Amino acid sequence: MVLLTSHGFSGAYLGSRHSIAMQAIAGEGTAMETDYDFTSALHAADLDPPEQIGRSAGEKAVARLNPRKMSTRRVPVVFDSKVSGSLIGHLVSAINGSAIARKTSFLKDKLGARLFAPGINVIDDPLRQRGLRSRPFDAEGVAGKRMALVADGVLTSWLLDCATARELDLATTGHAQRSASSTPSPGPTNLHLEPGAISPDELIKDIDEGFFITDLIGSGANMVTGDYSRGAAGFWIEKGERCYPVSEVTIAGHLLEMFRTLTPANDLQYRYGTNAPTVRVEGLTIAGV
Repeated sequence: MVLLTSHGFSGAYLGSRHSIAMQAIAGEGTAMETDYDFTSALHAADLDPPEQIGRSAGEKAVARLNPRKMSTRRVPVVFDSKVSGSLIGHLVSAINGSAIARKTSFLKDKLGARLFAPGINVIDDPLRQRGLRSRPFDAEGVAGKRMALVADGVLTSWLLDCATARELDLATTGHAQRSASSTPSPGPTNLHLEPGAISPDELIKDIDEGFFITDLIGSGANMVTGDYSRGAAGFWIEKGERCYPVSEVTIAGHLLEMFRTLTPANDLQYRYGTNAPTVRVEGLTIAGV
């Protein structure tokens, strides 16, 4: 990546990417189920062993065999770390400077407001060593820096490039992104929700009846209203344990309420550009048969 700007900036950096992925299919005929696993890193030495990826994908596919459908109810929902980062992705979409300037975000009046419980932090760090989105400067030549977008549960900043910052009478936060043929627009770098203090097992042990989500379908999050509705699959929780696979259900709620009741586990791993540990959200509606 080489960048020269009309303001006199010049800079360059190199990047690389390696990955291994496995898609597994279990079962026969119309009763087949599928799942996957993968590993991705800038340096090949950081990849998980391919044998581990293959075995994990196969075990996940087998675990999904013979899924059941659920009747409609309101229960606690736990998002596996494979899908929990999507909730942080919705947050970042809602605090993108473009949406704030256009007033098309349900968070447009929430800067400085408490969105999460105390102790919750959401970090954007373009300088994280070996991060998948690490970079020394943004698409406008602004130096990268680690930022707490949410600090102790409070929303502290929008994501801004120079254009959206001018519209809002603010300073850029160094989040400009672009391709070779596009103009800059704001976007995150290495984004993560900091882990909590308890394990995923402890997170679900007091749930008498709930839903553990391993897959999400569709993109039913409305950034203007905050309404949330997505297809989901995973495992039913009974008396604090995952019991049997569940498929073809819809989960629904409102992002503000979901953020407010969110509790993170301690199993954060840096596998994606946006990462989060397993998280628990209270009282979502499960729409089934």
